[in-house]
Amino acid sequence: MATRSQAREAVAGLLYAFDSGNTDILDAAPTLLEEKKIRNAQQRFALELLAGVLARVEVLDNALQPLLKDWDLKRIGCMERAILRLGAYEILHTQTKPAVVINEAIELAKAYGEDNAPKLVNAVLDHLVKASR
Repeated sequence: MATRSQAREAVAGLLYAFDSGNTDILDAAPTLLEEKKIRNAQQRFALELLAGVLARVEVLDNALQPLLKDWDLKRIGCMERAILRLGAYEILHTQTKPAVVINEAIELAKAYGEDNAPKLVNAVLDHLVKASR
């Protein structure tokens, strides 16, 4: 059985695909998740995250942009952007504890981002938590 971490990992990949131009990713997501053996409750969790992020991309980007200081969100790598959007969605729109969200996002950044991605993800999401209180 898949874990929530595996579900988040799959969602980050799906968000990367969306950001790379695959705008039909929500329709393909159940099949792709099934192929990764993400089923039942974890598939529902993943689909909820994916749909939530996709429905709020602009709002999430607007929340993240001021926290990037001298960076433009569009200039950050696609995977880092996907991880930040996923983390921002969970922080702002779910009951998941922020510390869990940030830790999961850092682990994704370590696995799939550039060398400095974990620091960036940690700093931005930590600032988002503080700004949203």
